[in-house]
Amino acid sequence: MFDHVKFGVSDYAASKTFFLKALEPLGIAVVSEGPPAYGVELCRPEDKTSLCLFQTEERPAHLHLAFMAETRRQVEAFYHAALEAGGKDNGAPGLRPHYHANYYAAFVIGPDGHNIEVVCQGPEA
Repeated sequence: MFDHVKFGVSDYAASKTFFLKALEPLGIAVVSEGPPAYGVELCRPEDKTSLCLFQTEERPAHLHLAFMAETRRQVEAFYHAALEAGGKDNGAPGLRPHYHANYYAAFVIGPDGHNIEVVCQGPEA
């Protein structure tokens, strides 16, 4: 559905570090970068959809960003990497049966208060 999602962050360096470390278990890396006002583009090398961050003084409303994981182990690795990168727990890895029987997700709050989720929607391998 999306080609890319781009949003402003209050501390470009902190947010870039957080997202790179937290999303590394999903294979996400920098694909292009300019000055902080332009920002950084993050995605998997084989993907066409990207996440872009840029420095801003504006204070947008908090976002909920959900990333797809192929395995539950990736969900767990994201959660631990995100906490190590300074994220705050907002829901440890686990099943969320109120969504559906195989909805396995973890949630953290990032540097700007955004709710970052990684979800695997398939059955356990």
